[in-house]
Formats: sequence, C-alpha cells, structure tokens
Amino acid sequence: MIRSCAGREAAKEFRERFLGVPLRLFVEALGGAYQPVLDRVTSLGVVGSLPIMPPSLTGERLAGIAFVVVAARDHPLASVKGSIAKSELAKHVQLVLTDRTSLSEGREFGVMSPQTWRLADLFAKHAFLLNGLGWGGMPLHTVERDLGEGRLVELLIEDVTPGSLIMPMSAVYPTSAPPGPAGRWLIERLKRCSNQIPAAA
Repeated sequence: MIRSCAGREAAKEFRERFLGVPLRLFVEALGGAYQPVLDRVTSLGVVGSLPIMPPSLTGERLAGIAFVVVAARDHPLASVKGSIAKSELAKHVQLVLTDRTSLSEGREFGVMSPQTWRLADLFAKHAFLLNGLGWGGMPLHTVERDLGEGRLVELLIEDVTPGSLIMPMSAVYPTSAPPGPAGRWLIERLKRCSNQIPAAA
C-alpha cells in the first residue's frame, strides 16, 4: 500500500522521468506484499512491515500509515457510546486481512474477536464493512470520506489511544540486487513525501 499523496505524486513524476521503465502495482496483504519481491517479479516493493523481515531482503523505512477501527453506521457496535470493551468486540464478527503466503503463518495482527471472516483483498474488506458484515481496522486515508459522510463510524476501543494505530511502512528489495536508478529515485521520492506527512495523518 502507498498512501494516496505519496503514491499519486510519485507515480506521476516517475512516468515523466522514466518513460521506458514499466511500473507494476500489486495490492496484497501482509506477506503477500513481499512475495513478488522475493520471487523477483518486481525489483522493489512498498510494504507494511512484518515483525520479521525475510533475510534475503533489505528494508528502508518510510512514513507509517494511520489505521482506524470502523463499522457501518447501522452495525450494533456503532451505537455504543464511549470506549468499547474488548469483551464486547468479541461478540461480533471481525473482518481480518489474511495472507496468501506462508510468510506470516501462525501470527495474528490486531485480531480481537474469536469470530473472524478473513479476506485477502482490502477493497473486499472495505465493501464488507460498508455492508455491515463485521467490524475491522482500515487505513485511515481509505475510509476518511466514508467517516465524513457517515457511512462508517470510528470505534473507540478500550486501552487503544485514538490515533495510536500506525502501520510501519518500508521499501524493500533483494539485498543481492539493490534498485537501479529508477528504483532508487522512487524510494527517495517516497521518503521525501513521507517527511512531509505526519505519521498519524
């Protein structure tokens, strides 16, 4: 995932500077974002950081992406006033992104309910949230409009400070095959954009 500001502006400038270099975009969850780089399908990736970096890859830190926990406005959790106890969350289906690879096998990230529906596609998760099929975390920039227009409601969770859910982001590439001029330019451009955006924005 690339935050909208960084992604759009960097892609426009990349096209102008490197007309002959193809840009491929894979949208994957968790370890799935690393797999095309490990398989050498792509020379670099912009990924959410896993707790353990695959040893053959090098990562360079970018700005984090703010997450919010949301539900549809007609979901039962949306009517709870104030902080929601985790015991209450456990009574409802949580929509969780799942990894199509084995890179995060056996690990859970932010799962708070024993009732889960697992989706490997962020856009499908968004659609399920809008249709009231569960609650879950989403990158803030992908749901800001839904929150502003009342289709989704941000859930306040006990022991979770508002604005504290940040997904660390990195640019990764094979250590044995560092990016060439185009890839290096893209990484540095994303870092510059990252420096202009507060981590929790």
